[in-house]
Amino acid sequence: MPLYKSLTVNKNTKVFIWKIEESFNELNTNVLLTDKSQTRLDGMKSDLHQRGFLSVRHLLKEAGYSDTDLIYDEFGKPHLKDGKYISITHSFTFSGLIISDTLHVGIDIEMQRDKILKIAHKFTPIEEYKTIANHEALIRKLTIVWGGKESLYKIYGKKRLRFLEHIYIEDFKFEDNKTAGEIRYEGDTYSYNIRFLEFDGFTCVFAF
Repeated sequence: MPLYKSLTVNKNTKVFIWKIEESFNELNTNVLLTDKSQTRLDGMKSDLHQRGFLSVRHLLKEAGYSDTDLIYDEFGKPHLKDGKYISITHSFTFSGLIISDTLHVGIDIEMQRDKILKIAHKFTPIEEYKTIANHEALIRKLTIVWGGKESLYKIYGKKRLRFLEHIYIEDFKFEDNKTAGEIRYEGDTYSYNIRFLEFDGFTCVFAF
């Protein structure tokens, strides 16, 4: 399947989402990889990870780029050679990226799963959500919070942040499709806009 969804966040920022339905061979056609990327691909044991990796390269093409335009720093954060800002995500059968001319950006896609309940205490004060009686709504809410924190972690781009202590997501209503977040670290506070959307049992969150 081609591009699943594209969103124009503002005149300088776009989101691209791919639904991974193709085989490895289909995705591996018409994609030029650098030697480093080919080595990474060859080292992946999971077919799902390989297809996720290749689908991101198709998203780059949709955005007017190729694998050769992408570089990673020492923390594993992706950058574009032309200086624009990029963030990448992959979860099971979806992948996504966000690109902005002028804004630091982060994106995360997550499957909505019960597993989030078991780890919630590690990334958010779970007592804030005890009033949500609906099981499905609680999973949706926590998945958005996790995605928001993951997006901000990607923007910061270094390994020292802790989700529970350094990243804050403002409470929100599902129907608003947006909230705000802050990174609070070493006496500094950085504020960001956060948007989210849900589809096919998945949640996509992006920050800018």
